[in-house]
Order: sequence, then structure tokens, then C-alpha cells
Amino acid sequence: MSAIILNEKMEKASELALPESFQGINPHNLYLYVKSAQAAQRANSATALTRAEVRGGGKKPWAQKGGGRARAGSRRSPVFVGGGKAFGPKNNRNYDLKVNKKQKKLALNFALNEHAQNGTLFIVDSIEIASGKTKDANAMFKALNQRDALFVKSILDENTFLAFDNIQATYVIESNELNAFLAANYRSVVIEKAVWENLVSEAK
Repeated sequence: MSAIILNEKMEKASELALPESFQGINPHNLYLYVKSAQAAQRANSATALTRAEVRGGGKKPWAQKGGGRARAGSRRSPVFVGGGKAFGPKNNRNYDLKVNKKQKKLALNFALNEHAQNGTLFIVDSIEIASGKTKDANAMFKALNQRDALFVKSILDENTFLAFDNIQATYVIESNELNAFLAANYRSVVIEKAVWENLVSEAK
């Protein structure tokens, strides 16, 4: 498995083999991280009133005996329309799933290794759009000939951010924002050389 090294024109210049630390990783690590990331994005806004929270219903609906109907003490009961919800959702539920640091690193390395296998992991010296113009960023993206791309910079400057911001198929981030969920969510990943060298050193 190799990453593709690109020149300034975003053309293939050479290849760089991935270190062994990126290979032979259990894919379950990626599954756990993606599951955790998606759980963290849940709005957690669904809520329903219990019978104690529904207003009204203080009066007994009908007499206890003689009516031929089942006993009822309050209209707030879950069996009545407009009554409280039995075991309904509450917005105080915690959906967070813990993933330890080692699993996060393994998940990211696995995702990058998958991109290398598919020929969609690219390394460039620099990702910078000094003009801040979208057409220049789009030209860089089109040169990749990929459906979408995640661009990873060591330090994200304002011009580069603005240039990529209007291109729906791209997303540019700083190195400290890179994670397995983002890497797996895009069909190609473009990483600055300095960022890649740091990732390799951390993987050892």
C-alpha cells in the first residue's frame, strides 16, 4: 500500500509506501469510532410528557362501579388520548460512547490505509490558495479527478478556507481536526507532507 505524492500541478510524481504500523489493523476500531462520532451528533431533542407532567385530569372520569367500563382514575393515564406517555423519550439521555486514544489512532490509520489501497491517499508539499478565490481551489480539486476530497493542512489560513468553502465536494481542515470519521467519509484524502510525517511518527 502506497500514498501518491503529487507535484505542484497536482500530478502524480511518485509513491510512498505506508509503514507497517498502518497495516494489519482490525477494522472494528474504525467501526467503533464512527459509531461514537455519529452518536455524538445526535440532537437528543425528542421528549414526551409523563402522566405526572400532563395538565388536568384531576377529576375521576366516571364512577368506579356501575358503568360497565374499566376503572379509571384520571384522564392523564397513558390509555387515554392526550394522556401521558408510558416510557416515552426524554432529552436527558446520554448517547456518548467512549473510544480510547489507542483505538482512535488505530481507526485513523486503518482509514488512511484503506485510502492507500484504493489509490485515493495523496501527499502534497503544500495546500494553499493565496488568492482566496474559489476558482483556484476548484482547479486544484479538479486536477485530482476525484468525486470529493478531504484536504488536511498543518495550519489553515483564512484565504485557503474561503477558497474551498463554496465547493460542496471538498472540506479543508487543520491537522488537529483530522479523525477516522472524516477520513472514512470522503472518497479521497489530500494531506500536506508535514502533516503526514507527523502522523507516521505518532504511529510508531
